[in-house]
Amino acid sequence: MDLQNYEMKTLKIREAFIAKLKADPGLKKTNLKLSWSNWGFGIEPLSTSAARLAKNGIEWIELHGNRYGADLGYKAKDVLRVLGDHGVHVAGICGMFSKDNDLASNSGIQRQAAIDYIRRQIDLCKEVGGTYILVVPGAVGRPAPYDASEFHRSVETLKIVADDFAKSGVRAAIEPIRSAEVSIVHTFAEAVQYIKAVDSPGVKHINGDVYHMQVEEANIPQSLLDAGDRLVNLHLADSNRCALGEGSLDLDSILMALYVIGYAGGERFCTPEPLGPGGDPYPAMFGKPESEMLDRLVAQTAKYFRTREAAIKTLA
Repeated sequence: MDLQNYEMKTLKIREAFIAKLKADPGLKKTNLKLSWSNWGFGIEPLSTSAARLAKNGIEWIELHGNRYGADLGYKAKDVLRVLGDHGVHVAGICGMFSKDNDLASNSGIQRQAAIDYIRRQIDLCKEVGGTYILVVPGAVGRPAPYDASEFHRSVETLKIVADDFAKSGVRAAIEPIRSAEVSIVHTFAEAVQYIKAVDSPGVKHINGDVYHMQVEEANIPQSLLDAGDRLVNLHLADSNRCALGEGSLDLDSILMALYVIGYAGGERFCTPEPLGPGGDPYPAMFGKPESEMLDRLVAQTAKYFRTREAAIKTLA
């Protein structure tokens, strides 16, 4: 029986992965960097989150970009102390872009809020040793466009802070999000167009999210291959946006594609963000967490990730 189209692509990725491991046997002893995006933990104390991650062998965290004002959000000294107590390091900052700080808004007040917000997150990222900030070109939870000029407005607004990224050494990682949640930039290809339009050394990278990619990309592993060096972080959840292993996501092919593009080593991260299904997950960041549920979620995801990562390395 002939293979289905996606199976032929999967086979090619597997062959490329096996060739990569044979050419560089040291990769068998090199693991991908596993992080976790903590804004889905809601109002839980950072110390509780850090302890949970450390218990499950997760050494990196993507911090909620919660510096919403001069008096709000993480204080670097406290963050470094708490994370240091548990051996956890900051991978990057998850920028939160709503209608209140929308780069594509037709309101100058909201675009200025986005500029100010980004600058505060750059400061936070530098202070805690992070390497990237996730940037969404349009508000999450606003899938209906204001008008036909959103892409242009978003690009022109981000250009204002592009030099801030370049000077700080913090990478702006553009995240494509499914059309059910945002009005512009839904695919990796559109993210590249956006990056080229901004045209700045501070804005060159992509933050992927496999949940959104299931809807918007033709083939997730192939899109990762195409992204290559642009990809600096990958949000993970299974096909139902729950813990890895609970859905039908082909995690093996995703992991193989990451190894093929040289993702192992360096400042590039795999960051679970299993938020559950829904059009607007943002309310979760201010919700009261269910600790036992989060414990199971992290434990299952971390174990499944490492189990599959070890399994693919037996192919060569």
